[in-house]
Amino acid sequence: VIFLHGLGDTGHGWAEAFAGIRSSHIKYICPHAPVRPVTLNMNMAMPSWFDIIGLSPDSQEDESGIKQAAENIKALIDQEVKNGIPSNRIILGGFSQGPVGGANRDISILQCHGDCDPLVPLMFGSLTVEKLKTLVNPVNVTFKTYEGMMHSSCQQEMMDVKQFIDKLLPPID
Repeated sequence: VIFLHGLGDTGHGWAEAFAGIRSSHIKYICPHAPVRPVTLNMNMAMPSWFDIIGLSPDSQEDESGIKQAAENIKALIDQEVKNGIPSNRIILGGFSQGPVGGANRDISILQCHGDCDPLVPLMFGSLTVEKLKTLVNPVNVTFKTYEGMMHSSCQQEMMDVKQFIDKLLPPID
């Protein structure tokens, strides 16, 4: 499981969160984004997979930064494949800014969202899940919302993530 943190965060907090739900036969990698200026935050330097210019649907996007982030994540995946982990046993996940990468039509997707998120409104999550359903087999896309959850995670969400991971990555005899 490769899990990417959100803007301004590091992998440490998510590594701790996964420690509470980890299965012993699964390796969890929580990398750190490079520190870079972020336009949205008055050009303050912070951990960020790519620049964020704005949060509205019509905001300009850092296309080259997103492509570079995707290449970095692909290199991380390729390294794990070289280490002997079959590509069909690698799960890519992330929080907020974190999920970056391409998809094949047969992958399973779990998308979670708080219904009280003031930073990334639930409407954006709903639009994202509808877009995902056009890119992959729609029956493989699960969208879960969590009542009262803001731009964060909760215990029920982490248990749902654990169930999703354990279903996709059962122990190999």
